[in-house]
Amino acid sequence: MLSNKKKYIVNGNSGIKAQQIQFADQKQEFNKRPTKIGRRSLSRSISQSSTDSYSSAASYTDSSDDETSPRDKQQKNSKGSSDFCVKNIKQAEFGRREIEIAEQEMPALMALRKRAQGEKPLAGAKIVGCTHITAQTAVLMETLGALGAQCRWAACNIYSTLNEVAAALAESGFPVFAWKGESEDDFWWCIDRCVNVEGWQPNMILDDGGDLTHWIYKKYPNMFKKIKGIVEESVTGVHRLYQLSKAGKLCVPAMNVNDSVTKQKFDNLYCCRESILDGLKRTTDMMFGGKQVVVCGYGEVGKGCCAALKAMGSIVYVTEIDPICALQACMDGFRLVKLNEVIRQVDIVITCTGNKNVVTREHLDRMKNSCIVCNMGHSNTEIDVASLRTPELTWERVRSQVDHVIWPDGKRIVLLAEGRLLNLSCSTVPTFVLSITATTQALALIELYNAPEGRYKQDVYLLPKKMDEYVASLHLPTFDAHLTELTDEQAKYLGLNKNGPFKPNYYRY
Repeated sequence: MLSNKKKYIVNGNSGIKAQQIQFADQKQEFNKRPTKIGRRSLSRSISQSSTDSYSSAASYTDSSDDETSPRDKQQKNSKGSSDFCVKNIKQAEFGRREIEIAEQEMPALMALRKRAQGEKPLAGAKIVGCTHITAQTAVLMETLGALGAQCRWAACNIYSTLNEVAAALAESGFPVFAWKGESEDDFWWCIDRCVNVEGWQPNMILDDGGDLTHWIYKKYPNMFKKIKGIVEESVTGVHRLYQLSKAGKLCVPAMNVNDSVTKQKFDNLYCCRESILDGLKRTTDMMFGGKQVVVCGYGEVGKGCCAALKAMGSIVYVTEIDPICALQACMDGFRLVKLNEVIRQVDIVITCTGNKNVVTREHLDRMKNSCIVCNMGHSNTEIDVASLRTPELTWERVRSQVDHVIWPDGKRIVLLAEGRLLNLSCSTVPTFVLSITATTQALALIELYNAPEGRYKQDVYLLPKKMDEYVASLHLPTFDAHLTELTDEQAKYLGLNKNGPFKPNYYRY
């Protein structure tokens, strides 16, 4: 996706100095999506959330405990403010405890907060965000606030919000509009409440999936006159930014966090390696040893899933369209197949391609009884769930985020999270990994906000290598790790600065 890159040397005096910026000129037209919505729809088919983002789990109080919509409630925090909409503001105390626990596993973000809060590099920044609202996100938001920013926030996924964390943020004075189990109409209403507010206009966007950016382009295009930049962390959102750029519709600079080394190699790989097992175990209580599993896609997410399942004794097959990724799968000891070749025999089907209709109705019809179907990739588009909502099939809710879809002959499949992201909807994601991504997001916001006029044009940029290395270095003390330093002679021999960057932009980690 990001081939044919041009390199520019950029110098400036902003908060984070960028020595090299990659500028991608391969972009595609922005997808126009339908916006016909229903207040009580059960699935959010229009909006696509991030493939590799923040953690989520069942909230302290399940959404089914109170059927009253938060939109119909009159709530105020202890300071008398009602500029928020959460499930139950009384859960704030529990959410605060979760945030405090998350802080212990997010050393870089806490270090950044301590080092930079005196300088206030985000003073005057008005950030509107649309991400998964979890304890880790709360640490990021409070860090941005400590650095001088004002924030308003909505959720990028209707299932991933932790209600108690959203309550804690609202109690602390953050305008948050999100709760677990939103309808499609609720989802867009929450985004609009963040953006459309009297006397407040955003000048920075932090997005996960592109829905917030899409909404502002569609409803409030004049806002971009004051917006300095967009920071996007998902495959989906970045893809849409390149489409906008190619169509000549991207009117502000955008930072592609998703393709930063620290996001790809840590969040996507290590995060999914741990969370895939967590999500499957919480929802199905299954044993992995001896199970036959097919993983569709062998990118960083697929690699993490395959490694975890193989280590647990599963027999793992891989499907892949890219011959390089396919060869990697073979060299890692996995059998490369077409989905049709194994669909009748596998016990678990996992999608992680970033594509659409990877698992079709034909595949679903051919699966064996009790086959588990789930997605770790691109929102709810990889599995053709819509094709299962037909009169001849019966849906049976087993537990939260677990459905049996039953055929007329009695065969059933186990569908998790209605085809949405398994780890974000059904389990938790390792906080330490999210510290890496959140720190990268914070630094990208600081860079774009403080960049002198003209440094960034109306295009999509990759993070400077130096910034990636800085994020990694902030996490090393946790492991009592000690970096080796180059001597002057060694640095001269390699043609490097002793303080980095240590690899060229084309280096593949």
